[in-house]
Amino acid sequence: MKAFLLAAGHGTRLKPLTNSVPKCLLPIRGIPLLGIWLDLCRRYGINEVLINTHSHPAAVKQYVQQNGHGLEIQVTEEEMLLGSAGTLLRNRKWTASDSEFWVFYGDVLTNTNLARIGEFHRERKQLATIGVYEVPNPNQCGIVKVDREGIVRDFVEKPPNPSSNLAFAGLLLATQAVFDFVPHKIPADIGFHVLPKMIGRMAACPIPDYLVDIGTLEKYGDVQRSWPGLPSRSHQGDRTC
Repeated sequence: MKAFLLAAGHGTRLKPLTNSVPKCLLPIRGIPLLGIWLDLCRRYGINEVLINTHSHPAAVKQYVQQNGHGLEIQVTEEEMLLGSAGTLLRNRKWTASDSEFWVFYGDVLTNTNLARIGEFHRERKQLATIGVYEVPNPNQCGIVKVDREGIVRDFVEKPPNPSSNLAFAGLLLATQAVFDFVPHKIPADIGFHVLPKMIGRMAACPIPDYLVDIGTLEKYGDVQRSWPGLPSRSHQGDRTC
């Protein structure tokens, strides 16, 4: 399978750490976040990865050259930020031969079981499946309402008055039909411009595993203490997505 790994953000809330290092290369207990994502891809049978960059692209390319073994990796550079959905649309041909593909937000730190999400997705036969988890700050996230069958019935990005604390986790398993909902404008955002239009046509898989958006200095400090690492390969379950 293929995966987009979205890593082009400025990392503004992580300054001064990101003045000279891209957010995706910030270390988590000594291992760059990008390295953790690449390992997770290897474990679950994702063998092609497209990483978009904006800040410090040379550093990302160098890291991939030295640590991308076992994966076919493309690093694209966005001189002007396209937005998360804009990146998908710009690189649509890259997934043209695939019925399904993953989208990962590169500032999410997780050890979740991707095979379980894939199984959930195929059981519900929707156009896409998003990972969801409970958050303490719902007004800063994409908030989801889900019915008993696991189908999304409402999605609002960063609502001023959240109706729940169930949030989009930055993981998406998509079919080609998702491109029909991507606007032809730049920048375009998955949370603001795509997922709200897919209500009733996508599923939401709860993620019980470790998952943190490391987008602030406080959270980045917290994960240095709380990150349990990836599970041993003998305990990760089915590796096929």
